[in-house]
Amino acid sequence: MSPIPRRSLLKAAAVAGAAAQFSWALGARDAEAAPTADPADDGPVTLDWLEDGGLGAAPGSTVGVPWPKGAHQPGQGFALTDADGKAVPVQSWPIAYWPDGSLKWTAHAVSSGSGKLTLTPGDAAVPDKKVTVDKSSGTIDVSTGVIAVKIGKNGSTIIRSVTRGSTEIARNGRLVLVRQPEIEDEDQGTVRTERFDGAIGEVTVEQDGPVRAVVRIDGKHRKGGRSWLPFSIRLYFYAGADSFRMVHTITYDGTQEPGRASGDFIRGLGVRFSVPMRDESYDRHIRIGGEGTGLLREAVKGVTGLRRDPGAAVQAAQYAGQKLPDPSTWDQRVTTRLQYIPEWGDYTLSQLSADGFTLRKRTKKGYGWIGAGGGRRASGFGYVGGVSGGFSFGLRDFWEKYPAQLDIRDAHTDAAEVTLWLWSPEAQPMDLRFYHDGMGQDTYAKQLEGLNITYEDYEPEFGTPCGIARTSELLFWANDSTPSAETLARQVAAVRVLPQLAAPPKQLIKARVFGPGLYSEPDRSTPAKAKIEDHLDFVFTYYKDQVEQRRWYGFWDYGDFMHTYDTVRHQWRYDVGGYAWDNSELSPDIWLWFAYIRSGRSDIFRFAEALTRHTGEVDVYHIGQWAGLGTRHGVQHYADSAKQQRIANTTYRRYYYFLTADERVGDLMHANVDSDETFLVLDPQRKVRTDPYTPDRHALSIGFGTDWSGLVSAWLTEWERKGPKWEKAKARVLSTMEGIAAQPNGFVQGSGLYDLDTGEFAVASSPVVSVSHLSAVFGLNELCAELIDLVDMPKFNQAYVDYCRYFNATKAEQKARYGSDFGTLLLFQGHSRLDAYAAVQTGDAALAKRAWAKFYNSDGYTEASPWKTEPLSGPMALVAGSEAAWVSSNDTALYGLAAIENLALLGDRMP
Repeated sequence: MSPIPRRSLLKAAAVAGAAAQFSWALGARDAEAAPTADPADDGPVTLDWLEDGGLGAAPGSTVGVPWPKGAHQPGQGFALTDADGKAVPVQSWPIAYWPDGSLKWTAHAVSSGSGKLTLTPGDAAVPDKKVTVDKSSGTIDVSTGVIAVKIGKNGSTIIRSVTRGSTEIARNGRLVLVRQPEIEDEDQGTVRTERFDGAIGEVTVEQDGPVRAVVRIDGKHRKGGRSWLPFSIRLYFYAGADSFRMVHTITYDGTQEPGRASGDFIRGLGVRFSVPMRDESYDRHIRIGGEGTGLLREAVKGVTGLRRDPGAAVQAAQYAGQKLPDPSTWDQRVTTRLQYIPEWGDYTLSQLSADGFTLRKRTKKGYGWIGAGGGRRASGFGYVGGVSGGFSFGLRDFWEKYPAQLDIRDAHTDAAEVTLWLWSPEAQPMDLRFYHDGMGQDTYAKQLEGLNITYEDYEPEFGTPCGIARTSELLFWANDSTPSAETLARQVAAVRVLPQLAAPPKQLIKARVFGPGLYSEPDRSTPAKAKIEDHLDFVFTYYKDQVEQRRWYGFWDYGDFMHTYDTVRHQWRYDVGGYAWDNSELSPDIWLWFAYIRSGRSDIFRFAEALTRHTGEVDVYHIGQWAGLGTRHGVQHYADSAKQQRIANTTYRRYYYFLTADERVGDLMHANVDSDETFLVLDPQRKVRTDPYTPDRHALSIGFGTDWSGLVSAWLTEWERKGPKWEKAKARVLSTMEGIAAQPNGFVQGSGLYDLDTGEFAVASSPVVSVSHLSAVFGLNELCAELIDLVDMPKFNQAYVDYCRYFNATKAEQKARYGSDFGTLLLFQGHSRLDAYAAVQTGDAALAKRAWAKFYNSDGYTEASPWKTEPLSGPMALVAGSEAAWVSSNDTALYGLAAIENLALLGDRMP
């Protein structure tokens, strides 16, 4: 072996922040020990907003900040100041700990701020108007100091009232579900529907101020004796805010059977409020968001455009949403005829596709609708109220997650009704039935034949949506009067892009989180590095553009993208089995989050955020027999029969959670702590086993790659968060690491027999060589880099570095080390990052050289790849755009991760 010179090794480790604290050498005698870490840095951290404009009209923002090991101990307070040194109120709490007990991640909530903010250890400023929570009465009473909200503890009213000062702005906030028991595929039959209301089951106050309060409400939708469609609602309140945020999750638990017309078809799913209307109808205002910050701006009784003119000042005031002068001061030709001007009480904006919305209104129920305009993509924002107060409301990702709808009803009466439809009742019913009849695949042998032609792993009754979930985000404002156009535009902007405070990449790198040394800031200092950065920019931009061109939108689809391209049809293979939706195959989630944390780019963050919201909810089962398992890539997100840990992998959620402290994603991670139990329910190798196998609680076959990486990520996260089961989780992290290290061939052994009760792997009596190209490409490298940094276990380190060293080795080298080679393997470019990691750990210059050789000249993308798109237009394609027919999502994820990690680990050792 030819070791890397000590100076180069130290430089590489310092630049990348790569080296863990080891006092031993791994590999050969020449390997250098990695340098010790610098003393813990507890210096100030500069936080900034992802987009310009700061907090804007949003109620508040919460950010996660990482700290180097040992920098801060539990109980440490934090202070926040703005660019002028003025104290900014902040609420802080720990969300992860290092193994030594010091703070690893802290969360910080703010309710003000427009520029950069500096976070330091110290005493937090207290807001002038604190958030308070009172649980002593029959409701949960939350006050932001500006608005007061009463939250129900039981019944079907989630929010009893929203008041500002002494004025009630909204009341009777509830959840609405419309079920259609039968779906008709043709033009015959009678459509029947039934309405269910959300019924509260449990209410929990998760935070109670002084800057941020969080109330969680869980329940089901109920009608009569039936309760179904579980929901989990979180309401977020911030100090001094006139608004609040709702995070709304439903889990589908209905029945829809392929080939049958009857079932639990959702026709409408919404959130509804009543809004008291106190003002004269000419002082009541409607605002509905169109494209961008565009608005329909009208009064319930309009006095503009009439045959008789009430006066320019009167018309201008009504358009601005201001109180009109007494009608006795108007032109009396208008005043005496006010009763003949129609009152428009009902408005509906429906967005039934990503490319079009329509807006209509009517005077009241029973009378005809009048078209009021339309456009492409509505903002999802609305307002109803008057000069004495009103209610603004908005649904995030409104057109992206079509079909959506906004309704205002009865604005001409004493109480208007507002409904934000997450699924528009004007759309087709939510049809989640499996898409084909099985085509005779009633045995494993036939199913494997089907896999060999469409790449779909079919099995009867496995393509079920029962247990998948979806989360939506809503914002509400209690205004003391009809807002100005400028204020409304700020509210619209908050709905479209929720302001997010962020820690800079330098802090993440310094803190050595998410796999120390595996990412570094973009560096274009040499032509070779610049070229790789260009390629990384190209693939991200291409996928972002393809989402738009291919219209990868919709309630269940938004956030995901396709797996493989059909070069003949100039179309992604949306209808071909396992080549359709990607479902986190080969870890695009990690690629995108690494792309963000090294760059701080807002566009990458938003793309990764949408992906995380999708893959963590839709591609995973949350209830039922497969709870804790995800579904392999397919035509429908739940279609494939491969229900596996690798898709439910907690690693894919960690980034968003720790960067934002998002409670819903925290729920998803905690839910996976006991997902080892799923191996009793479903054997992931059932179709390919040649030996008899019956799941045994004390001897479950679990792979060390895709299986274990999913399990250990959940355990590690629970341990770090000090969750309810953290001690059990910690024990399983350590015991399974020890079990893998003790195997005759370590990771190369492939799998082990796991005892659910002890959390230990049995040590095999004889060595086995069982290596798959998939084992390390579902987050194993990134996870092991974290574990090796966290846990002092030399034998585990050796086992993993050996696996890294030999995957891309020659067959002769593999055979010399293990007695037999690894057989036919793939994905060498993606595995080059394992070479790079092992090179830094061992100081082996030959490994460093091989890492770049496999990156540049094996499979995947190469420098000879086109690295450009070609124009595409009719009649070749449905819509004009571009294509890069050589791009595949597998190659993209692997190239992206290999490029990022190799640059960080071996950026100074490039050929």
